[in-house]
Amino acid sequence: MADQLSGAGLAAASDIPSLDRLLNAEALRPALATHGRTQVVAALRRDLEALRKRALDGGVPRHELDAAAVAARTSAALDEAARPRLRAVYNLTGTVLHTNLGRALLPDEAVASVLRALTSPANLEFDLDTGGRGDRDDLIDELLCELTGAEAATVVNNNAAAVLLMLNALADRREVVVSRGELVEIGGAFRIPDIMKRAGAKLVEVGTTNRTHAADYENAIGPRTAMLMKVHCSNYAVTGFTKSVDVADVAALAHARGLPATVDLGSGTLVDLTQFGLPKEDTVRETIAAGADLVTFSGDKLLGGPQAGLLVGRADLIRKIKKNPLKRALRVGKLTLAALEPVLQLYRAPEFLAQRLTTLRLLTRPMRDIQPQAERLRGVLAHAAGPSYAVEAVPMFSQIGSGALPIDQLPSYGLAVRHAGSGRPGRHLDRLETLLRRLPVPVIGRIADDALWLDLRCLEDRDEAAFTAQLAEPLA
Repeated sequence: MADQLSGAGLAAASDIPSLDRLLNAEALRPALATHGRTQVVAALRRDLEALRKRALDGGVPRHELDAAAVAARTSAALDEAARPRLRAVYNLTGTVLHTNLGRALLPDEAVASVLRALTSPANLEFDLDTGGRGDRDDLIDELLCELTGAEAATVVNNNAAAVLLMLNALADRREVVVSRGELVEIGGAFRIPDIMKRAGAKLVEVGTTNRTHAADYENAIGPRTAMLMKVHCSNYAVTGFTKSVDVADVAALAHARGLPATVDLGSGTLVDLTQFGLPKEDTVRETIAAGADLVTFSGDKLLGGPQAGLLVGRADLIRKIKKNPLKRALRVGKLTLAALEPVLQLYRAPEFLAQRLTTLRLLTRPMRDIQPQAERLRGVLAHAAGPSYAVEAVPMFSQIGSGALPIDQLPSYGLAVRHAGSGRPGRHLDRLETLLRRLPVPVIGRIADDALWLDLRCLEDRDEAAFTAQLAEPLA
């Protein structure tokens, strides 16, 4: 049998080289230097076992047993295993704050601050003035109070955590009154009623889906009521025959009965966006000024910083929240604080914000800058995609994303790719979309209306050369 295999150019199981022999081969030295003996040995054993099984089943081509061939397979497997799972991508979806793609991009000041925190000890909980133990919230609470008009502030790892902590600290085994039209579901099927239940609070719904009146709140207040709460309607808007009660009126009702009024702003912004040509969104300062006793909001949405949940408001309520055991479980680490502080510092100079804050720069990028870029890149993508596809530079609309201003759109420009042949285009568009996702820096677009849409709002000019370089050769 072995002779027959040999004559056919195939190797038997007995021809497979030993592990020791391969480890001493010149061809394996680069892999050993890069990945270390432990990983190389494990990979070699997997490869040799696969060769042995194939040899027993019918033989293996002899050239696959060469040390160079084994080394090539081993190195490729180890390189693939070592490739980061969290990778940079080009976000051409048209959604600026894309939850699945990491939401806000940090400005340069925040990146530099995180790098320092990564490589140096820092005064995370050390008071440099007294030499004693400090509170990590001290690093950002004064800034937050300055920017929002609140008395005190604290921070946890995201806004859902901020709402959970607030409810557990102030409404455990008590009632919280919320309009039925504000019982939203956020990403990942997390719902306000579910968060409230986990926090130990009892939800009291008032009003209807489309209309809630002040009397609905007032009639729901009882001896077990802990707070009146308003929730930002993330990801949707109710239009038509609607009625809601504004923060000021809810706060007045709450205060008349000695209760706090709380607001979950969701995306939360610190500045009036209309000054930058964007749609109006209530700011945290406006919400505090309207009478809210506590406001929660995200750090990585409209604020443009790292993932965080921020709580600002009355000092006595913040103190109670910070004493809750959940606060330690939900607290942020030094990297979040290192990124958050410089982002907040940028808001102290609002005249420079549209240039320095990455999120705002992308949101306000004018179509007159995006259109020439689309026209430059049209030919590049057409060459890479090949003759089976037609590429056009066309106007389109971006959206802010992450629950902020869900019905508002931003005029933009980009590339629309359609199948140039006959028949149903879906399979061809899926193939091209897959090829773009497999590039060294994956390109993420969206398929709709028989076209692949690549919105260029988030492809800044400084990234264009690198984007173009990986499309220099045909994708297929």
